Amino acid sequence: MDAIIFDVDGTLWDSTPQVAIAWQMIAKNRKVPYEHITPERLHREFGKMMKDIAYSIFPDLSKEDALGVLKECMDYEVAYLLSHPPLPYDGVEQVFKYFNRKMPLFIVSNCQAGYIETFLETSDLSEYITCHLCPDDTGLNKAGNIKKIVDDFDLHSAVYVGDTMGDYNSANEAGVDFIFAKYGFGDVPDAPETIYKPRDLIRIYEETENA
Repeated sequence: MDAIIFDVDGTLWDSTPQVAIAWQMIAKNRKVPYEHITPERLHREFGKMMKDIAYSIFPDLSKEDALGVLKECMDYEVAYLLSHPPLPYDGVEQVFKYFNRKMPLFIVSNCQAGYIETFLETSDLSEYITCHLCPDDTGLNKAGNIKKIVDDFDLHSAVYVGDTMGDYNSANEAGVDFIFAKYGFGDVPDAPETIYKPRDLIRIYEETENA
């Protein structure tokens, strides 16, 4: 293992309670249905490309209008999270500090520009991350951004840590090993490696090093 690339939602924190509030406020102002925008619903949506989330959350709108409303939601979401930030999952800071002494750490997510920055700013963890990418940065999907990190930093045994089948598929497409964050939003029945809390990454690494 020469690097760890992390997903954000369901892997490093759970922002769905705050995001649901922010999205409901925008949808209500736009006079479109909003009662179904709950944390539980967002658990099923996060990790998808934004256009797919828009069409799923606002199915009664035209694709153009759905994308427009979601764009407003996401713009307000970042501002809302800055003033109402959730905490990272227990153990994330310890994991970052531990691995920062051993290898570079990265974040790749299908979120909008500004979201990863908000996570890092509000959690005060920016110093531990070498680089982060999302589709707005590159025009690439998650697999493409994982591969870009690998190529740009000449990585040979990076792992991607995520919590959904989409994360697993993206890691496979990018050609990197995958570790499933079982405590997150999704399920990956055939995951080659599973963690039940962030600190389990340290155990896996130390077992591998001592094997």
